[in-house]
Amino acid sequence: MFCRTIFPAPNFNPIMDAQMLGGALQGFDCDKDMLINILTQRCNAQRMMIAEAYQSMYGRDLIGDLREQLSDHFKDVMVGLMYPPPLYDAHELWHAMKGVGTDENCLIEILASRTNGEIFQMREAYCLQYSNNLQEDIYSETSGHFRDTLMNLVQGTREEGYTDPAMAAQDAMVLWEACQQKTGEHKTMLQMILCNKSYQQLWLVFQEFQNISGQDMVDAINECYDGYFQELLVAIVLCVRDKPAYFAYRLYSAIHDFGFHNKTVIRILIARSEIDLLTIRKRYKERYGKSLFHDIRNFASGHYKKALLAICAGDAEDY
Repeated sequence: MFCRTIFPAPNFNPIMDAQMLGGALQGFDCDKDMLINILTQRCNAQRMMIAEAYQSMYGRDLIGDLREQLSDHFKDVMVGLMYPPPLYDAHELWHAMKGVGTDENCLIEILASRTNGEIFQMREAYCLQYSNNLQEDIYSETSGHFRDTLMNLVQGTREEGYTDPAMAAQDAMVLWEACQQKTGEHKTMLQMILCNKSYQQLWLVFQEFQNISGQDMVDAINECYDGYFQELLVAIVLCVRDKPAYFAYRLYSAIHDFGFHNKTVIRILIARSEIDLLTIRKRYKERYGKSLFHDIRNFASGHYKKALLAICAGDAEDY
């Protein structure tokens, strides 16, 4: 089953696309519809080929021209589509930590949800693009057990595919104690289990936890902890259980609780468009009654709205 909303375009011709984009970006008023029609209807690998053809044809950088000609959130979408996925994650993390204040929610969303391979590539891209070490930047921009947990996640060393039912009962006991005791040592053990055990193992651990405590893992974390540490732990648990449902929750929250938090909506739609955005749309509709397509249409406007809806790829049932 296909879970993505953006697919490789058939009969793809990067030279023709680069020419069309060149035409669309010329003059005082650029052809935004043309930009949407091309960039949202090509997969990321095809966009990279278009950027190469554009560079050869015009001797200019396509991202640079998009930045120069466009503005506001529409620019963020079009430019965002032009990054390879690891570099897009790196770009989002860099901007979350640079300047005044840190966007902790962005750090949580990316680091709690990415696979080992994605984290490794993101670290490489971050280093190449910004000549900085991602771990060092996270260390300097965060603090406490929140920082320790992020530092653990950014190693990208979670076990994969491994399960041990006997160990699951033991780990569940440790988690239960960590929710009772709440000492520094217990917090460390809690995050070590959540950051390092495989998703399959954590499924077993959460079941055992429910058996021991009579409580859901998320409810227990919410009761015992607070702040960004608590939010990060909950994000990890939600991603283990159902990653598309986690992103549906993040989108709903960004749209309804934060008065359409543009950065979050743009980031999730672009980052998940070739992974599981179709499934995220499905979870959104199941959980919240209204479709994601409907909510974007109601809250966004202009070419920005058109671009988001094109990435979302709504169909007739979403209107």
